[in-house]
Amino acid sequence: MRKLSIILVLTILFIGCKKEEIDNTPPEIDSNFNSFPIQCSEIKRGETFTFKARFTDDIELGSFGIDIHHNFDHHNHSTEAGECDLGTIKTPVNPFVLLKNYEIPTGLQSYEASVFVDVPNDIDTGDYHFMIKVTDKAGWQTLKGVSVKIIP
Repeated sequence: MRKLSIILVLTILFIGCKKEEIDNTPPEIDSNFNSFPIQCSEIKRGETFTFKARFTDDIELGSFGIDIHHNFDHHNHSTEAGECDLGTIKTPVNPFVLLKNYEIPTGLQSYEASVFVDVPNDIDTGDYHFMIKVTDKAGWQTLKGVSVKIIP
């Protein structure tokens, strides 16, 4: 009887344990989507544009963020192929800086982001980086950096 009780308890524990899926894969930023901005895009100062991207993950997405900062010193962390024409190196006076994070609704493996970005009218024009970051629920992260130009 004791053996039967032990077997019964072990069976209940085995059936009751849910196997968690382990996430070892970072999320992706879909390059074939109608994204904006793309490498070497021009953005007008004083106007609003729509950031568009599609994110995917094998298990579950978590959040995404955008980072816009000047590239007046011609530093580089672009992840895209192709060089853009860079203006002359200059000292920033009133550069555009934007850091924003957004939660992705729970349970999604694919998400199409669409965010309005207001570009102030009084910022420095010139070379900028537009960094896109996506993180899945497990904490894996993927970055994409594109070079853009803010024009008058």
